[in-house]
Amino acid sequence: MIKACTSPQQAGWLELRQALWPHDDASEHLNEMSRFCAEPMRFGQFIAIAGDGTPQGFIEIALQSDYVNGTDSSPVAFLEGIYVAPFARRRGVAKALVQAAKLWALVHGCREFASDAAIDNEASHAMHRALGFAETARVVFFRKVLAAD
Repeated sequence: MIKACTSPQQAGWLELRQALWPHDDASEHLNEMSRFCAEPMRFGQFIAIAGDGTPQGFIEIALQSDYVNGTDSSPVAFLEGIYVAPFARRRGVAKALVQAAKLWALVHGCREFASDAAIDNEASHAMHRALGFAETARVVFFRKVLAAD
C-alpha cells in the first residue's frame, strides 16, 4: 500500500530517511519533513507499507518552476529522494512509489518528472532507467570562493 506522508510522525518515514541520508541527524530530518508537510502544494511524499504494516520505502518530490536541466516545461516534478529497504527491493515497491509521485505531479500541472544522481552512482542510474527515466546530461559542478582583494 502507498500512503501519503502528511505528518513528520508518519510511522517509518524518519527511519527510512535516515537509511538514505545517514549523515543528517534526526532533528534535521524532522525539520525538513515538517517543512514538506506544511507546503503540500510544493512537496509530495509517500511511503510504501507492507500488508503487516512494515514500512518498505519512501519517495519525496518537489515542484520546481525554475529551469530543470533536461526538461522543456514548467513546473517540473523533481525527485528529491527515493529509498526502498533492502528486504523489499526488486518487488515493485520503487515502481509503485514513482507511480504515486507521477499521479501527484500530474494533479499539480506537471508534464515532466526529473531527477539527478551523483555521476558515479551507477546503482542509482540503473534504478532510474528501470523506472522509465531517460538520462539527459552528465555534468560536473565547479565553484570559486570570492574574497575581496
